[in-house]
Amino acid sequence: MLRYPQIDPVALHLGPVQVHWYGIMYVIGFATAWWLARRRAAQPGSTWNGDDVDDLVFWAMLGVILGGRIGYVLFYGTAYWQLDPWYPVKIWQGGMSFHGALIGVITSLALFAWRRSRNALDVLDFTAPLPGLGILAGRIGNFINGELWGAPTESAWGFLVPGAAGEPPLVRHASQLYEGALEGLLLFVLLWWFSSRPRSRGAVIGLGLAWYGVVRFLIEFVREPDAQLGYLAGGWLTMGQVLTLPMLAAGLVLMALAALRPQASGNRTATR
Repeated sequence: MLRYPQIDPVALHLGPVQVHWYGIMYVIGFATAWWLARRRAAQPGSTWNGDDVDDLVFWAMLGVILGGRIGYVLFYGTAYWQLDPWYPVKIWQGGMSFHGALIGVITSLALFAWRRSRNALDVLDFTAPLPGLGILAGRIGNFINGELWGAPTESAWGFLVPGAAGEPPLVRHASQLYEGALEGLLLFVLLWWFSSRPRSRGAVIGLGLAWYGVVRFLIEFVREPDAQLGYLAGGWLTMGQVLTLPMLAAGLVLMALAALRPQASGNRTATR
């Protein structure tokens, strides 16, 4: 059993302003994605340049923040919204949904592709390897905040964490760290390696969606469901699993189409 270190979620106090670790993790995630995109755009044969990357990251930021918040309110927070009509804009109270952020960023990148006359799948393929390290940073932020703990466990690697509302401490899975490692770090390593060579259009984003879908579905078995929702069916099915299934299906379809009907990616200049 490991003991949770009780880290102060506020990293810096600048007078009346409090800088939270979770916010710092978002900055790290976007900065890392921008740096990686710049590196990939600078490679010989790339059809991307620095200005493209700067605009891409701006559009992605809008999609992640707006989609993440709207998704959380619609998927997990409708009960809170009924009690407080201003709840959706109270972002300082926390609440972001990965699946909502994914929908938001896909929508924003599709708009970016349309404005730049690029193929949307090319943009998604280029972008797919970039958020992995940001996901890792975000899950570390969840761990620092002491939120999104997993289910109780008797395993030696479980963390002893305070109980809710005066309840005794419990040993729980650190599901935030599991997600950071599998949905973040390993996702980045896999997609960065896979996209380092020319791939058929849609193959990279397809692999990313399929990998995340499988891993998230499995990790949900050791996550604690949101208290306001609980298990949806069978004493095990969670909202996270329901939302993940379309991701997995879309990823498998894109990978199949890339293999059966290969199209050259527009992210690299054609070679003769």
